[in-house]
Amino acid sequence: MRLPVVLFDLDGTVIDSGGIILASMRHAAATVLGRDVPDEQLMAAVGGPGLEHQMRALDAARVDELITVYRAHNELLHDTLLPCAGMDAVLAALKEEGRTLGIVTAKRRVTVELAFEHVPFGHLFDIVVGGDETERHKPDPEPVLLALERLGARAADAAYVGDSPFDIAAGKAAGVFTVGVTWGRIHGRERLEPERPDAVVDTAEELLAALA
Repeated sequence: MRLPVVLFDLDGTVIDSGGIILASMRHAAATVLGRDVPDEQLMAAVGGPGLEHQMRALDAARVDELITVYRAHNELLHDTLLPCAGMDAVLAALKEEGRTLGIVTAKRRVTVELAFEHVPFGHLFDIVVGGDETERHKPDPEPVLLALERLGARAADAAYVGDSPFDIAAGKAAGVFTVGVTWGRIHGRERLEPERPDAVVDTAEELLAALA
């Protein structure tokens, strides 16, 4: 098997969470800052170094307040979460092939666990690396490298699948095969391709072919 280890970003890659992220970003900006912020600006850093980084870009003096309001709003929306289209079947197929699966995300572990209460495949992942488990964050390779270390896996045997340019940059810096996905509707193909991923796919079914 060419790639026995497949690591995934969570938001916009495995779970269809772009809508609730945007709703909560809008809510936090309106509640704390009293203003509407363009959606493109709100979502530009999603999938990168984490929520603190995103909020600092909105108002560096009110980061803690923005985060508190965001999380209170966002956690209540998790009961509406669904898998990204076709991902439940693809994850099951990869597991049946004998692959080791993992999550590498900017989300805190507690938020990952909340998400997995509402989607049916958390048990398929052998490892989760959350954003609160490393000092450096995507696009730095540290989270991907930590996952490989915990699994005792070589970079040459692993892939990292994600929907953001930060995912691709982190995977390439870690030396793994990188796959950009477009179905999350958080970042478009035009933001993925400049990072030169090994593959870009538009559907979960195409992902199986890219990993074959």
